[in-house]
Amino acid sequence: MKSHGGAVKSSGVLVALFLAGLTFRPQIVGAGPLFPSIQHDLDVSHAVIGLLGTIPVLCMGLFAPPAALVVRRLGTRSAIGASIALIGVAGVLRAVVPGAALVILVTLGVGIGMGIGGAIAPVAVKERFARRSGLATGIYTTGIQVGSAVSSSVAVPLAAWLGGWRWSLGAFSVITCALAVVWWALMRGEPSHARPVELPPMLPLRRPNAWLLVAIFGLMASTYYGLTNWLADSFVERGWTEGRAGWLIAVLNIGAVPGALLIPWLSDLFGGRRPWLIATGVVYVVSSFGFVELPGAAWVWAFCSGVASAGMFSLVLTLPLDLEHDARRVGALVGMMLGLGYAIGAVSPLLLGAVRDATGSFTSSLWLIVGFSAALLVAVAAAPTGRRARVASAHPTT
Repeated sequence: MKSHGGAVKSSGVLVALFLAGLTFRPQIVGAGPLFPSIQHDLDVSHAVIGLLGTIPVLCMGLFAPPAALVVRRLGTRSAIGASIALIGVAGVLRAVVPGAALVILVTLGVGIGMGIGGAIAPVAVKERFARRSGLATGIYTTGIQVGSAVSSSVAVPLAAWLGGWRWSLGAFSVITCALAVVWWALMRGEPSHARPVELPPMLPLRRPNAWLLVAIFGLMASTYYGLTNWLADSFVERGWTEGRAGWLIAVLNIGAVPGALLIPWLSDLFGGRRPWLIATGVVYVVSSFGFVELPGAAWVWAFCSGVASAGMFSLVLTLPLDLEHDARRVGALVGMMLGLGYAIGAVSPLLLGAVRDATGSFTSSLWLIVGFSAALLVAVAAAPTGRRARVASAHPTT
């Protein structure tokens, strides 16, 4: 009976992690298809409306390292619950405040919630599922990808049905608030793991492996946010309608759902993450190349990109668990990886847009994405995993 009770409790935590993942992307991915409506309603330039996408990504970088301080004060359970609530409440406010300035200001609150919650979730996995980290991380990232796929697919139809972009984003936000309540209910009775008297560990700035993780995450974010921001526009330039091109992003996120769940599970089942990291890297390179040279198969490349991006994202989130065994140090390493990695990724949409303006077409921008994915493949091939990572962690280069 005790074993059965423990299994039920673990299942509840896994469900809670999945639901938390659902809340971490709709305010970015769901907002993108609504940009034309938001821009028209607020009467602002493309650059200003672009801040609605840039600010959350930057916040995911800037507020990932300080997330360790929040854990020390509240514990992982309470910190994640508070982050979800912040995303929901700030999202509701963004849907009702007047004027572009206030909309952008409240977006900062959405981004802070994403940054803190996203950095703490891997720590929760380490504390609760140290021996099944691949499966637990895969379930959490599947939640992220399901949230992305659903929000990117229904944002525009929901706005048309409810009466505008504010109602669409507001609906996402109300659901997020409800999921915050569900999180607290499912995690009731779980230890808080709060350590208010301890100082947070220093970021491992002198660890070469830590910087390799930053490079991997930065290249991964650059490739993903480059595609999600400019892929649809690049195909509109090729003659596609906006509606048809927009579905490429939906297909990409739909492909991410099986990738997030199956690839980490397979890596746990067959032992070893390296082959799967390399395999997803190869698929990413081939798909990025296909968008440039074989655009007629764009639907295939979009789906494959989604599988590769989500599978790799799930695996990369487990790499800090290989390098560190203490949850506090995992949190510091994750904070560094996400903080600097997302900061790098936030530059990608701006860089690709500038290249488009300079060259007059998206061809060069898409080739840059191919370059990002190729560099990413090289980086993940060098990533320390399993026993090699533990040895490197025990003898860090200083």
